[in-house]
Amino acid sequence: MKYRTSLSHPIYEIVARAANELGIDAYVVGGVVRDIIMRRHNTDIDIVTVGSGIQLAKKTAELISPNLHVNVYKNFGTAQFNYEDYVIEFVGARRESYSHDSRKPVVEDGTLEDDQLRRDFTINAMAIALNGENAFELIDPFNGLADISAKIIRTPCDPDKTFSDDPLRMMRAVRFATQLNFDIYPETFDAIQRNAYRLEIISKERIVEELNKILKCIRPSRGIRMLDESGLLSQFMPEILNLKGIERINGKGHKDNFEHTLEVVDNIAMSMTQVNVWLVWAALLHDIAKPVTKRYDPNIGWTFHGHDAVGGKMVSQIFHRMHMPTNEKMKYVQKLVALHLRPIAIVEDTVTDSAVRRLLFEA
Repeated sequence: MKYRTSLSHPIYEIVARAANELGIDAYVVGGVVRDIIMRRHNTDIDIVTVGSGIQLAKKTAELISPNLHVNVYKNFGTAQFNYEDYVIEFVGARRESYSHDSRKPVVEDGTLEDDQLRRDFTINAMAIALNGENAFELIDPFNGLADISAKIIRTPCDPDKTFSDDPLRMMRAVRFATQLNFDIYPETFDAIQRNAYRLEIISKERIVEELNKILKCIRPSRGIRMLDESGLLSQFMPEILNLKGIERINGKGHKDNFEHTLEVVDNIAMSMTQVNVWLVWAALLHDIAKPVTKRYDPNIGWTFHGHDAVGGKMVSQIFHRMHMPTNEKMKYVQKLVALHLRPIAIVEDTVTDSAVRRLLFEA
């Protein structure tokens, strides 16, 4: 199948001209190919060449304008420039190998097949040729097209090796499944559960980066559940897991605060016309102190006195531990957590979404 009409942006024709002048093959690869097939907008275009990505980037920029600046990263063999609100990145095809204690690979020149094999998921391992006799044809060695149709996240090779080599890919699997409303293939999910402990070698900043993308989805609860069921959530935010469960004494029980939190997170996420991830963080953490303030009173049942104030302090602890911003963004979340008991509840069956949004913004 030819994808000529799908590559409507002029950059593809310009890259093809540059590649022909250099006598090399060029391909558009990765997430942008996935999104072309799914008819999703993507402004990040990745170009792979069997040759020098830096050379191809410079030649392409030269054909566009002599004044177009190219950012070159020699240590990584990549180059990048901005063009018409798009970010175009170039790299030479490569193969990678990893040591057990680092997600930074040893990189060698490779073939297109090597480059596709190193990618995280089948839906991100497709390529479209931009020049040569196979121009505009889809190159899909791992059946990514079929996985898009089946709505499946699956690794192109052994999932245990994929996730052990780069444990951040486990967070990415959950993120893509949440963003695209896909399922994680059972064998792939089992491998995440086996390798969840490997997340310890990933920086907190990278974990939060993926978590924020999950929280920006229309239904963040789906991703949070997958993080829980896979064992990933316990690796970096056990406080959320402490919300789970219902305790009963003398026939009196309290609600499952984990389920309640997921309901609140979804209500907030779906009520926003423009995503404010810090508002979603406030929803995620609004009851974070209930486990530590929970008490049973024989006369009135379960109480959580002061969980709003204690929760505000816990927000600071979590943000510091996760290397998150400790500026006005953290203070914003702290304030919303500390004030969340005023004056209406944040539950779907009690108030409208607009009232929820108004309450939090006013707070």
